[in-house]
Amino acid sequence: MAASIWPGERPTCLVTDMPLAQQEVADTGTSNCKIVVTKVFVRGLRIAAEIGVHAHELGHTQPLIIDAELDVAAGGWNSLGDTVNYETIARAARSIAEQGHIGLVESFARRLAQACFEEPRVMRARVRIEKPLALAPDAEGAGVEITAVRG
Repeated sequence: MAASIWPGERPTCLVTDMPLAQQEVADTGTSNCKIVVTKVFVRGLRIAAEIGVHAHELGHTQPLIIDAELDVAAGGWNSLGDTVNYETIARAARSIAEQGHIGLVESFARRLAQACFEEPRVMRARVRIEKPLALAPDAEGAGVEITAVRG
């Protein structure tokens, strides 16, 4: 069990980096905190994709940097099956890239958000797609960020 920061008190809301199977369930009915949303995220995922509308972007891949943040309905986490696995987000992004040429980063972002909503516990998805070479060498990157909600 994690040590309390308050001497002589038992922690009432436990947050640790221990494996899920070893964690104490925080929502026991006696807790003074309730987790209302979980944010699952992937930051800085690098993939290659055929993307763009300009002639020099057709017929070859270019790097993308992807960030995704999902708001997930809170619940008890006793196993990986009780969570939204961030590896699923990475697989979805790679799958979209493997489907062939995409004209706009906005389209890529929308497709990734839609893929995230295949998981019923996802309530909101924020997806950011960056093309690091789009304005090189004048800028570190350019892209788009969308926020989508279920419904």
